[in-house]
Amino acid sequence: MASAAAQPAPLSAEQAKVVLAEVIQAFSAPENAVRMDEARDNACNDMGKMLQFVLPVATQIQQEVIKAYGFSCDGEGVLKFARLVKSYEAQDPEIASLSGKLKALFLPPMTLPPHGPASGGSVAAS
Repeated sequence: MASAAAQPAPLSAEQAKVVLAEVIQAFSAPENAVRMDEARDNACNDMGKMLQFVLPVATQIQQEVIKAYGFSCDGEGVLKFARLVKSYEAQDPEIASLSGKLKALFLPPMTLPPHGPASGGSVAAS
């Protein structure tokens, strides 16, 4: 039973919206924006370096917010929060939208290689 006491109280969909909004707001705090900019600069749009530099900073920023809601202040707490949010995404478009905004804050935009559709030609042009 001791392990049950360590579990965060499950958040309702409404509470999850509030926490998601707080996490997103935390990313726009000046000190966190600087931390994320520095991490992105260090990563140079390299996915491996994004995992090395950006993801840990993003995780720390999330931890600072979600610990107030009973989640552990470690990577496991962030994963539990992410799973909870994911469980509400299909039921609640607002949660899905907030979750997408959060992911966009620390995942790089996917760019197509130069030989993709952006080059204007089609593959079957010959």
